[in-house]
Amino acid sequence: MGQGIPDTSSLPSSYELLGSRVRRLVVSPHVQKLQAVVVTPAPDELEEDWERLLDELGNTDGIRIDRLDCGAYRIGWREYIDC
Repeated sequence: MGQGIPDTSSLPSSYELLGSRVRRLVVSPHVQKLQAVVVTPAPDELEEDWERLLDELGNTDGIRIDRLDCGAYRIGWREYIDC
């Protein structure tokens, strides 16, 4: 690779960045206790990435996803009460 040209092959994709953000929220001790998290899409996140993430999570046994009126998503991994 020539000098001055960055190696972009090791940069995370926008989907990987979204997944990392959601993962960081999910591992919070408070969230683990509730077993549900509300996530609002960031302005710089792609709609296609959100669709892919929600599709993958929605096809996982035990995970429930609710779209809230404010545009956020509540992701839970058991029957949860409103938080």
